[in-house]
Formats: sequence, C-alpha cells, structure tokens
Amino acid sequence: MQTPPFVISIQSQVVFGHVGNSAALFPLCAAGLEVAAIPTVVFSNTPDYPSLRGRALPEDFFADLLLGAMERGLPERADYIVTGYIGSAAIAHLAAEFIAKAREINPRLVYLCDPVIGDAGPGRYVPEAVVAVIRDELLPLADLTTPNPFELSLLSGQKIARLEDLALARAGLNLRPGARVIATGCVLEDSPAGCLESVVIGPEPGPDGVSRHPAPHLPLALSGTGDLFAALIIAGLGRGRSLSEAVVFAQKLTGVAMGEAAALGRQEVMLSSAEFLAGLAELAAIRR
Repeated sequence: MQTPPFVISIQSQVVFGHVGNSAALFPLCAAGLEVAAIPTVVFSNTPDYPSLRGRALPEDFFADLLLGAMERGLPERADYIVTGYIGSAAIAHLAAEFIAKAREINPRLVYLCDPVIGDAGPGRYVPEAVVAVIRDELLPLADLTTPNPFELSLLSGQKIARLEDLALARAGLNLRPGARVIATGCVLEDSPAGCLESVVIGPEPGPDGVSRHPAPHLPLALSGTGDLFAALIIAGLGRGRSLSEAVVFAQKLTGVAMGEAAALGRQEVMLSSAEFLAGLAELAAIRR
C-alpha cells in the first residue's frame, strides 16, 4: 500500500465552526492525505459571534509542540507544510524557524504560506509585527502563497487593479526562486462580469507565467473560506493534480462549501454537503 501524502498544517483551531485547522483537517484527510495539525491559537469560535473565548498559544507551549514534531520525525515524512493564521510575532518567528529547519532536513518539502493578514472590508486584523515576520521570514521560504488582493498589496506595496499589477506585486515579494503566487478573490479591470478570479503568477515574465481561473462571485463574506481554499489546493497537489487543476478543484469545492453555509444561514464555510463529500471522495480515489 502506498504511503499517503503527509501535510504539516500550522494555523488556528476553533471548538465550534470551520476556520484554520478546523477547516483544513477534515478535507485533507477525506481526500486521502495524512495531516499533523499544529495550532497557533485555540478559540471557542470565530470572532463573528458576540463572545470569543480561548487565546493564542503561549510561546513556550507552541515551541514545545514544534519540538515534539521534530522528535517524531515529521519534517522527514512531510510532503507539504501549510501556515495560516498566526496571531503573534513570536509564534510566527518560531514557525519560520521550524520551516527553515524542516527544509534543511527535507529539501523536497513544498511550503504553502497563506498570509492571513486582512481583507478589503475589515482591513488588517493582525499586528504589524506579524505582517513583518510573514513578509521577511515566512514568504522567503514559500513555494506557494495564497494572498487576497488586500494582502498582496500590503505585502508588496503594489496596488492591484490590472493583471500587470499582479506580476509587479509578485516581483515586490521576497520569494524563493520558482515560487508561485496564487492571488485569490481578484476582481481586475478585465475580469469576467460576475466573477472572482484566482490568478497564478509564476517567476516567468509575460503571459506564459500567468494562468487565470474565474469562478462565480458569491456575495458572501464567510470565515474559513481562504483556509479551506488553501487546504484544497494542497489536497489536489497531493493527489497528483497540476497547480492549475488544483486551483480549479479548490474553487469548485470552496464554492460548494459557501453555498451550503448560505443555505443554512451559517457564518463560516460548511463541510458536510453530499456534493462536497463526493468531490473529496473522487479526489481520494485518484491513483498517484
């Protein structure tokens, strides 16, 4: 029997709802991958509710979990590392140190950095010190990154309105050679009407380094959308799909999860519809 692809996922966790690892763990496992989930914060729910309990992990506690992951040899086994929401600069710095060491141990690792910083509506919702660590320590380690236009603009200093702006923004990031940016939720000057686009920008100049993937724009603002999208990209890659194919797959199933949430009146993505589960089962059945 073939060993399943292995993912280390470093991001938030909630008791109720689907964000961070609480959005990523189930679809990754259902798609046939193995996951080691390391929390950066543990909250009772998302901040969309009247109360919020829990807290960010203490620095020494988080460092101890990373040490345990090293002691279990997880970097040697891993095919992918994903980082998402990180609430403090100290935790972000520890995560960067862990990923750098993991790369030394296992150079074949693919690291996806989801720079969870903010969005056009709420603005920035992490401290500036966290933004600095993401920009200066995490992104230089990344093979893939999935910023929305707000995050990409904040990290690169480039305003996003046209396709050309995305390439300029990528050039403004301190990325590894060959790293690719997946700009999510883009509405550009020439985007199809009624659509959002995910745009993959590679290191190659010109149109050969870009692929555009429009999807229907659902007028919803739900927690966990980006976390789920990034996890589904890794699920697709882990099951042998190309990056473009993985992005299209992630768009489709994220849309299904958002549609279910809207139908149920929920504030975060839902992961239980028959269509969503069937999509994961179909992916899991692919022979790598």
